[in-house]
Amino acid sequence: MITPAAIQTSLRGDNALPLRPAEQVMHLERLGAMHQSRLSFMRSLVRRIMRERWQIEPVRLDLDADGYGTVIYEVQAPQGLYSFVLFSNYLAPEVRNDRVIATQWDLTMALVEGRVDDIYLEKLRQNVPKQEAGRVDARVFVLSRANRSARNFDYVVDQLAKGEQPDVERIARVGYLYRTTAVYGSGKLGMADWEKVRTQYTDFARPFAAEMFVCLMLRNFSLLQAEHIARHRSPESFQPMKPEIKRYFGIGNSTGLGMAPYLVNHPLLINRWVEMRELALARIRVLGDISPALREQLHRLIDRCEQHTRETVTEDQWQTGNNQQVLKDLAALRSKASEGFDDWDSLILWSEEHCSLQGQEMLVSILLELYPTLVDDLEDYHCAEEFLDLDPLMPLQTLKEVIETRYAWALAIDFSVEGTRETCWYRSEEKMEPRLGSVADAEAKKKQMALGVGYAVRKCYDQLCDYVAEHPDHTTARFMVARPKMRGIVRRIQSMNRCVYGDIQANLLDRNVLPMHLLRCKLAFFGVSKFDPRSRLWVRNTMFQGAPLLDDIGSRFGDDWFMPLAPQQ
Repeated sequence: MITPAAIQTSLRGDNALPLRPAEQVMHLERLGAMHQSRLSFMRSLVRRIMRERWQIEPVRLDLDADGYGTVIYEVQAPQGLYSFVLFSNYLAPEVRNDRVIATQWDLTMALVEGRVDDIYLEKLRQNVPKQEAGRVDARVFVLSRANRSARNFDYVVDQLAKGEQPDVERIARVGYLYRTTAVYGSGKLGMADWEKVRTQYTDFARPFAAEMFVCLMLRNFSLLQAEHIARHRSPESFQPMKPEIKRYFGIGNSTGLGMAPYLVNHPLLINRWVEMRELALARIRVLGDISPALREQLHRLIDRCEQHTRETVTEDQWQTGNNQQVLKDLAALRSKASEGFDDWDSLILWSEEHCSLQGQEMLVSILLELYPTLVDDLEDYHCAEEFLDLDPLMPLQTLKEVIETRYAWALAIDFSVEGTRETCWYRSEEKMEPRLGSVADAEAKKKQMALGVGYAVRKCYDQLCDYVAEHPDHTTARFMVARPKMRGIVRRIQSMNRCVYGDIQANLLDRNVLPMHLLRCKLAFFGVSKFDPRSRLWVRNTMFQGAPLLDDIGSRFGDDWFMPLAPQQ
């Protein structure tokens, strides 16, 4: 097991591994080309559950014949006991809505510390189904809700009730029975904040582990509920779903602008996530000889990624083009692998010359899949202390050099050009959710969020240059007294100078900014697949497709659900 100190030595020591530079990795379009990998949070969570053999059992299963009612699972993990509480209610078709403005859902659920008695269950029943309109206490640390898939749920129930299996080709088009529209944690609505989760609920002390677990439990319940309804509908002809088809069902997710600001507002955390991925890649690319067995496995993974991409269905023209390009890149990689290459580093460099960003990042995920012993230990280091510290004693000449070096990308943008400062990120009053508008909208501008890091750096640099011209020997402290509005961006500049990555090197205020890249990046860290954009502002995707079932806990586990494929029927 490596230590944080060893990580820093690997990243910055005299014998540092060959990390890709920040100007390459943190380019917005490349971040938006990332794919799931072994280090994605879903993969890490499932490995932990399977390795530690968590005991997850339903202790209350009060469902009527139509699947409506209350369910409580107790989760015995190594460091604590938790309860997953779920409420299933009838939802009229006319009020079904996947957008954040919805007020009713098919399912609502909560992850709770400890055992839930009848009194506390009633308290949850009064609040969890209301979601944002309700309030919970700090025993709750995740809230979520979900709606049935209009295309799949009733079809699957009908098939099982008739004693038949659902058609795999149809499942491949929509690989889930439910789609979650929000998963809330980290102190929202009265819940336990991240510090409490990290220190007291240590089974979920990795970023978003609790939120991912709720989605995994939702996926399990969706399968249980479909079989429950089918069994009651036709007990004589009912047949349960085959396990291999069950595993191919994931959970759907709809993600909008809500998660986009996170990547900007948590730069130290994002730096750590990217560092671990890049360190894993660096460990691999310095390897010398590649065994025939690994070369053969490379071919198998290329084939798998190709088939997975072919099974990804989207009506979005932009995403369709991306998928077609990935298929071309994978075909080129297969040819190159067949021709032969000296080492992984040469293959990576070849991909950077001949493949799109999507293809290049697909190769990164494939390489990480080949070396679990070099990759998996890094999953323990995805947390970071998120404190942007001000160094008042830093000479202003040093601060100026830091900006010129680390933020050269921001200084290269001409913010006087029309459209470069047109986009306005703001929070809506109704749901407090991020929205995209124009600076021409006075109301939106009044609620503007500080996501224009590049422009803030540019303004700081211009004022700094003017100040240094008059006071070349002053420190940062004197500059802060003279320019107090610059305190926030200076704190960020100085703190990020201690990092390798972290800042997204793009102008997020530009008229043509594509928020989809931000969404795709964070979702790739989560581990989702099968991106299906519904506009430039939100995307559908699939979570936990191919993952083991709760019934598989305790069985032999190969962790082989990367880019899952439709089972043979």
